[in-house]
Amino acid sequence: MARPVLITAERRKTRQIRVGDVAIGGGAPVSVQSMTTTKTADVDGTLSQIYALAAAGADIVRCTCNEQAAAEGLARIIPRSPVPIVADIHFHHEMALAALEAGVHGLRLNPGNLRKPEEIKLVASEARDRGVPIRIGVNAGSLHPDLYKRFGGATPEALVESARMELAYFEEVGFNDVKISVKASNVPLMIESYRLASETFDHPLHLGVTEAGPPPAGLLKATAGIATLLAEGIGDTIRYSLTADPVEEARAGRQLLEALGLRERKGLDLIACPSCGRAEIDVIGVAKQVQAALEEKHLPIQVAVMGCVVNGPGEAREADLGIAAGRKKGHLFIKGKIIRVVPEAEMVEALVAEADRIVAEGIEARLAAADSSAEAEAAEDRRALLSQKGEDVNNSEARVELIRKTVASEKG
Repeated sequence: MARPVLITAERRKTRQIRVGDVAIGGGAPVSVQSMTTTKTADVDGTLSQIYALAAAGADIVRCTCNEQAAAEGLARIIPRSPVPIVADIHFHHEMALAALEAGVHGLRLNPGNLRKPEEIKLVASEARDRGVPIRIGVNAGSLHPDLYKRFGGATPEALVESARMELAYFEEVGFNDVKISVKASNVPLMIESYRLASETFDHPLHLGVTEAGPPPAGLLKATAGIATLLAEGIGDTIRYSLTADPVEEARAGRQLLEALGLRERKGLDLIACPSCGRAEIDVIGVAKQVQAALEEKHLPIQVAVMGCVVNGPGEAREADLGIAAGRKKGHLFIKGKIIRVVPEAEMVEALVAEADRIVAEGIEARLAAADSSAEAEAAEDRRALLSQKGEDVNNSEARVELIRKTVASEKG
């Protein structure tokens, strides 16, 4: 299988906490979180969504606990959940206490909404006695009015100060099992806030662009913020906050970590050429067919769909497996080596079958089983296509020559 290249920035050193059996910070793998959208009192509906999130890559799931019925639902959900559960608390400290009684693995408190010091310290004391961590979840949209006024708005300094004040309450009762988030919907503000937080605290940081909105814009905003910080070595756990099915959040989070080399690949990595004048097939259409066929198999491989046999196998030589089109044929390749040539109508089916074999037998075994005549047939197809369409199908060299003539004439 293709091995990810780790990003070069050294991970920021933090203390480690545990949410259930998931370690966060202290060199542990970056984890993926999401949140259910069901009513927590709906036990079966919530559990169904939790299982879907776990299957999509979520390591931890957060559920709202805004009423007694939700707390009672948590008591029934937690024993059956495949992943640790965090209770989301906003205005009522008694809901935090009820969630602890339900057996949650973590709490999330918003300092902008739960403001009374005695209530904050009571919750921290109870969490301390149970060994349950708390996330201090600062949000630019719900910043305490005093801090908003003091700092002249929701600035990085204001968000970090909100977290520092909450942490001070925790420390008064000897509670330090904490992770921190300083989220904002504005991406530059979010990035600068987390940079400042990473310089201020040694607690693990939970990254997210809050209220990022629906895809594709929400995905772009969230990725811009989260990926920037991860590439700088900042961040221990992440969540995409999308206006969409939360399964999309978990899937996006997992894919981002895999793309950055921060988690081992568990699913499909599909690459495809952007197409050009030489393409022999509908690259977009074939790529969609391949993705639909392979994604549900959860095979941890990189697969390439290339529009032509002229450059395709070479350009995608690092892929575990690929297909390139040429002269109504599909040229199947592994690590850039053509192993089989099939009719174009069978290329997707052949690619899927070979993916299964690679996972079952390994790349070396499949290379050893290559059709001995495939390379020669592919070479002949390549020569024929070059004579028909030429090496420079997009006329770039002709354009270069025109540029040279234009510049020369102007100078003359």
